[in-house]
Amino acid sequence: MFGIYLKRELSRRKKATLVIAMGLALGIALVITVNSVSAGMQQAQGKVLKSLYGLGTDMTVTKARPASTGSSSGRPKFDFDAKSDSGTTQSSDRVMTQGGQSLKSSLVTRVAAQKGVSGAVGALSLNVTKVDGSFTRGTAKSSTSSGSGSSGAQQGGPGGGSGQPQVQGGGASFDVNSYSVAGVDVTHQDLGPLATSKITTGRTFTAAQTDAKVAVLSASYAKENKKTVGGTLTISGTKYTVIGIATPDSSESTTDVYLPLKQAQTLGDAKDEVTTIYVEAADSKRIDTVKAAIQKNISGTTVTTSADLADTVSGSLSTASDLAASVGKWLSVAVLVAAFLVAALLTSSAVSRRVREFGTLKALGWPSRRVTRQVVGESVVNGLLGGALGIALGLGAAYAVTAISPKLTAELGSTGGGGMGGGPGGGGPGRQAVKNTMEIALSAPVSVTTIALAAGLAIAGGLVAGAMGGWRASRMRPADALRSVA
Repeated sequence: MFGIYLKRELSRRKKATLVIAMGLALGIALVITVNSVSAGMQQAQGKVLKSLYGLGTDMTVTKARPASTGSSSGRPKFDFDAKSDSGTTQSSDRVMTQGGQSLKSSLVTRVAAQKGVSGAVGALSLNVTKVDGSFTRGTAKSSTSSGSGSSGAQQGGPGGGSGQPQVQGGGASFDVNSYSVAGVDVTHQDLGPLATSKITTGRTFTAAQTDAKVAVLSASYAKENKKTVGGTLTISGTKYTVIGIATPDSSESTTDVYLPLKQAQTLGDAKDEVTTIYVEAADSKRIDTVKAAIQKNISGTTVTTSADLADTVSGSLSTASDLAASVGKWLSVAVLVAAFLVAALLTSSAVSRRVREFGTLKALGWPSRRVTRQVVGESVVNGLLGGALGIALGLGAAYAVTAISPKLTAELGSTGGGGMGGGPGGGGPGRQAVKNTMEIALSAPVSVTTIALAAGLAIAGGLVAGAMGGWRASRMRPADALRSVA
């Protein structure tokens, strides 16, 4: 009986039912859209932070490079023999450590021993500047004047027949190439610079190659310099065999060459030194506690977490994320509350127009609770219908955002004190003070949790509207119906 009457009443008032359902649908659709876009923002920020960190890395430990003192500026200096034979090619490499002041390798063990740390790996960041080219000698020629000379000319005075010697031709042509090198602890490759890359050609280092003259190149560097697996790479006169080509998970990774840590230390004249210590926490929820412990027990170091790095991300990604997190959520809440109120007011208004109906039903013996249940039932059905429409609209909006994939930019600033120097994508060696711009395609994934939230809101909206309408209907008396007839 309840179901039959419910169906008949909803069919009889299709227009009012559709208006209430659409009001709820718009609010629910906005909630789904904002939640899905916020999830897309989090994914985008995750990609940015992933490009700065190695997989599994929760924080890094570095040390700020002190200000240079004295006349030495630390700039690269190259010496060439300008007296060499014409056309002789000359080449020189300048290898410099980057990423802040060097740390003793023993600090890696100390960091690993801190409470809450499950693993720590040291890495050395280098920047190699290669200059090669050749000098070409010029030739000195003298010119003789035409015509008969005077006595002054014969004596070599002004206007004489012999002019000043002139150098013709000659010069120099040199090419400058700079690239980054990361020294990798080959015994713990799951943490550190190489962890964010996948070997696509060849193989990675073995645990036995701690001091082997082998190298893994990034795909972009190998393509640009026409390097292949089995070929060689010469750095400061040392030849390294290329054993693998790595493709980074993030397109913004700036490390070009990976070497065993000991080989990198030899190149950079940094024996038993590292520039960055990658740290993995035992509990991801206690990262701040681990950070505080490291800073307290190992003085002079800078500990950088993903939260610190997130603060350095600016650009349209950061702006859009802030809008989605604040303005978008508050707007969706406001629209949802408005939708609930409109549904409640429309339901209450509809009940007012059904005075004769409910008064007659009470005169026939319907108790107030049965009348209230009837109104609440109709409102819940309206809410479910609005929820279905809202979910459909929300999914459509999320799909449209994903299909369009608007591009957002993220500028990665320096965290200071060496920050993420040497970390994958963190500006790379020698680039800590320069902002690195990434372009991220925005998507809007919709989770099952979001759908469940939408369904819950639909039911809640129906209950709110039904509660107000039911309360009004329960207060009606049979005499009200008689007065409306009169």
